[in-house]
Parts: sequence; structure tokens; C-alpha cells
Amino acid sequence: MIAVEQLTMEFGGRPLFDSISFLVNAKDRIALVGKNGAGKTTLLRLFAGLQQPTHGQIVKPKDLTIGYLPQHLLLTDQRTVQQEVELAFDDIRQTEAAIERLSAELAERTDYESDDYQHIIDKLAHENERLQLFGAANMQAEIEKTLLGLGFERTDLGRQTSEFSGGWRMRIELAKILLKRPDLLLLDEPTNHLDIESIQWLENFLATCGSAVLLVSHDRAFLDAVTSRTIEISLGKIYDYKVSYTKYKELRAERREQQLRAYENQQKMIADTEDFIERFRYKATKAVQVQSRIKQLEKLQRLEVDEEDTARLHLKFPPAPHSGVLPIFVEHLTKAYGDHIVLNDIAMEIKRGEKVAFVGKNGEGKSTLVKCIMGEIPFSGTLKLGHQVKIGYFAQNQASLLDENKTVFQTIDDAAVGDIRTKIRDILGAFMFGGEAGDKKVKVLSGGERSRLAMIRLLLEPVNLLILDEPTNHLDMASKDVLKEAIRAFDGTAIVVSHDREFLDGLVEKVYEFGHQRVREHLGGIRDFLQYKKMQNLQELEIVQNSNKPTTNSTAVSDNKQNYELQKEQARQIRKQEKLVAEAENEITQLEQQIADMETQFAAGQSDAQSVENYQRTKHALEQKMYEWELLTETLEQLKAQ
Repeated sequence: MIAVEQLTMEFGGRPLFDSISFLVNAKDRIALVGKNGAGKTTLLRLFAGLQQPTHGQIVKPKDLTIGYLPQHLLLTDQRTVQQEVELAFDDIRQTEAAIERLSAELAERTDYESDDYQHIIDKLAHENERLQLFGAANMQAEIEKTLLGLGFERTDLGRQTSEFSGGWRMRIELAKILLKRPDLLLLDEPTNHLDIESIQWLENFLATCGSAVLLVSHDRAFLDAVTSRTIEISLGKIYDYKVSYTKYKELRAERREQQLRAYENQQKMIADTEDFIERFRYKATKAVQVQSRIKQLEKLQRLEVDEEDTARLHLKFPPAPHSGVLPIFVEHLTKAYGDHIVLNDIAMEIKRGEKVAFVGKNGEGKSTLVKCIMGEIPFSGTLKLGHQVKIGYFAQNQASLLDENKTVFQTIDDAAVGDIRTKIRDILGAFMFGGEAGDKKVKVLSGGERSRLAMIRLLLEPVNLLILDEPTNHLDMASKDVLKEAIRAFDGTAIVVSHDREFLDGLVEKVYEFGHQRVREHLGGIRDFLQYKKMQNLQELEIVQNSNKPTTNSTAVSDNKQNYELQKEQARQIRKQEKLVAEAENEITQLEQQIADMETQFAAGQSDAQSVENYQRTKHALEQKMYEWELLTETLEQLKAQ
């Protein structure tokens, strides 16, 4: 469908990509992964046509439709949520207008037998067919279903978009893009502004929609649920794997290990050959063998190991000063904005050393309670901080509050006081801002680099209560792992506001669920909580379905059509997977035949260093293909079991 041909993109003479090529096929679901600053967002912008490459091209069909959701939006619209989302159906509006115009023209004419009259009738029939194809009858239902899935209430549809925060307006934009059903969806960190329930809804939507998907996300669980192909960008090159993210990580590690083994074996063979040449170079009786070895080295195809980006984040929070047994005690706390009650008569006790999560839909009071703890807003009731509690706070929009015209070094130098100022360069190096990176302007940093820079502020002074509001937004996988381990090793108390299931798993031992003005305590980790929530959601779904049973045949037909489409898509996925399994089996058969032929030659005494190297390389290829076949077969069995 789309061909990337020898694409090169340079910034300041430094290549982000260097002559990369790959194909995006219809209905591919691809995860773009790589470290912050590797070029993931730039590649999406190139696909969207918002930037032009230095060299090479992206070849797209002329009629290809693209939906692009960037990380950040500047919205100035003055419409209601309903009106804004209806813009996704401009094609329907245009078709309806054409039908109205043609119908009016027919009503005025009396030349019923003329070719022109018949032509108008044919055109009207065509436009009506288009309208049916667009699903105009279900437009309102589709809008409601999508907005409710993304966390909106029905009462929100008539509200002005300007009343909503940036995160909620991103959801409105996402809804518009999804409703357009484009041929290609480009999604840059779509889960950053979604709660857990909305993420799960989006997973189901993307898994069954007919669009090709190219997305950037640092949510492992989301990537595994949505994508079936992974393209890694690293040091200007790409590595393309036809598997989901977790399986890609395994194959990537295995590939590198095989490369290292083959490289080491070849280096040993080269060293032995060079040693033979040096020892017998001047012996006439060995002249023929020496020349043979020299030619062998000249013809040898030197193996290379994929260059690896070894830059790593080093994060360790300073030792926490001693605090009281109860760093936070809340009782009968209520917070309202005018008539709108956000939190109503809540109670909470967080003990020293506990790691807890605040979860729930956006707008249910998580950030509001954090602001109450920080003393930023008034409230009624009791909220006490324990003895000698010192808070370190990372706000959700912390990275966006940085001064874009300052350098990385200036940003930290302005916030540091005392002896810590002598260690700024060391701290920046630990956060992968070593050398010239410390002199970069904030405005040229990627979203992840800005988040890392904002995180450094937490290290400037020892604290015993960490409050982190969505700390993983824009951080790459490796940085998230490092942050998670640093919080786990932190000897103080931590409150983590997050929608990232993978990040919270194994980190927190208590979950506070925010919803309907209340806060409910759940003992146990995030997996225990999600299991409970899944059961609860199913019970709620049954209640809704029982109270809203369809009463019309049209609704039943719509449901049957949807079920048919789902079954059709599943059958297509199975056929596609069966084809991949068959291709892998054919390649395995060919590799096994090659190995058998080589072993026959070895048995006949026909071998040299080159043939031994080819034999080892083919054996490694067979091992990798066998592993890939196992993964493909497992996926096929899972598809058939659904």
C-alpha cells in the first residue's frame, strides 16, 4: 500500500534515518519503537506529509486517506463536542446535499422519457448507495458509541469544547479521526490522555477496525494488544519484525546473541588463518596453501553485529529523610467547584513507605486530591501531612512548563541551590544529557527528553513523599523501567497517578479508585484491581443491556451485520496467519535440505573455513526460523480459539 524508499532525514547534519526502506500493507498494525529522540514522531509526520525528507520518498496511492493524531494539538474551535465530532462525517453531509439537490431538480422536470432525466435518476441512485455505504443511518449512534468509549458522558455532547482540558480535547480529536475510518491511522502516544477503561476500549476498536495502523506508544500492554508488527528505529537504522512488541524483544535479543556468536567464531577463524599465513609465508613447501588462505580471507564476507544504542538513564532518588508514621491522613474531605462536587466525604490513610496508585477516569478527582495535598486549592474536611513530611512533586504538565528558550543546563542550574550546583553536569549525564546535549535548547527536545529534564528537579533535594502525576507520559520503555526500579527502591512514600498498567504492576501494593465523587481503597496490586474491575464492568454491562433491549428489527439487523463483519475479519486474520505459518514451514524445509547437503559434503571430506561458516550461519537461521514458526503457530491457535 505504502512504500518507504531509501528515506533519509537529517537535522543539523545528523541523520535521524539513513536510507531506510520498508512497506506498509493494508491493515498492517505496526508499533514504531525506539528511544526518545530516535525519530518516531518525525517518521509519523513524514507519513502525514507535514515534513519532507532530506532524501528518498514515501510513495502513497493518490486516493489514500490518512488520520493523524499528534502528541500535542493547538485547538481554537468554538463548537460543541457533538458539532466538532460531526466534522468527521463531512462526506455524508456532502452526499446528503447532493441527494437533496438532485431530488429538487427531478421534482421540477417533466421530460420523463429523456436521457437527461434518466441520467439524474441514475446519479441519485448512486448517491443514495454512497450514503448507505457511509452508514449515515448509524451516524449518531457511532458518534455516541465512540465518545462514550473514550470516557465522555452523554451530557457532554452539548458542551462547548473550550470547557474541556487539553487531554479531553485530544480525545475529541481522536474520536473524529477514528470515526473517519481512514485507510491509515497515524497515532502518536494515543494513550497519554486516556484512562484505563478508555485504553481498553481503544484496544478493542483498533483490533477490529479495517485501517492500517502505525502508532507510537510506550504502553507495553497496549502495544501487545493492538500491534502485530514492530519496527525499531535505532541509530538511523530500522529493524523490522513481523511480531508483537513482547515477542520482538525476545527475537531482537536472540538475533543479537546469534550475531555475536557468529561474529566471534568468524573472528577466531580469521585470527587462525592470519596466524597460519604469518607462520608459513616464507616456506616454499607451504606457498600454495598460504596463497589459498590469503584468497580465502580476501573473499570472506565479514560479519557485522548490529550497532546498539548503549546510552542508559541512571536514576536513584536521594535517601528519604525520616517522617511520621502517617505521611497523609484524610477524613471527611469534600471538594466542589461551585455546584459541581468532585470529591465528597472521602477518607484515606497512607502509611510511611507505602507505594500507592491513584487510578480512575480523568475528571474524577485524582489531580484535585493531589492539589489538596500540595495545599494549592481550598477544601472542606481534614487533610493532615505527617511529621517532617517533605514532598517531591512531578506534575502531569511539568514538561510543558519548561522555558523553551533556555538550554538544558540553564534549566537545571536555575533550579539548583547549594552544593548540588557543582554536580549538575554529572546529573545531566546520568539522564542522557551528557556532553553537547546539555547545551541544547529546550524547544528542540522531544517529549520524552523534556520529561526526563523535568524529572531531574526531583533529585535536587531529598524528599520523603513522592507524588508523581502521569510520570511515564513520553518516556521510552527503557527509561520507564529505570524510573519504576528507582521508585521501588525509594525508601520513602510514593503516590503514583497513572493509567500505565505495565508500569504500576509490581510497583504498588495498594490502589485508590476514584469515581462518582468517592475514593475506594483496594488492597493488592494493579492486576488484582483490574481483575475485580473487569468482573464489575461485565455486571454493569449486563444491567445496561437488560434495561435497553433492542425493540426494532433495524437494530437487530445492525447487530447481525456487525457480528458478521467481526467473523469475516477473524476468518481473514486466520487465513493470513495460516499463510505465514505455511511460508515459515517451507523456509524450514529449505534450510534443513541445505544443512543436509552440507553435511553430505563434509562426510565426503569436502570442507573449508568458508563452508563451515556457511554451515553455522544456516544452522542459526534454522534455529531462528523454528522459533518464529513456534510463535506464528501459537498465534494461529489463539485466533482459532477465539
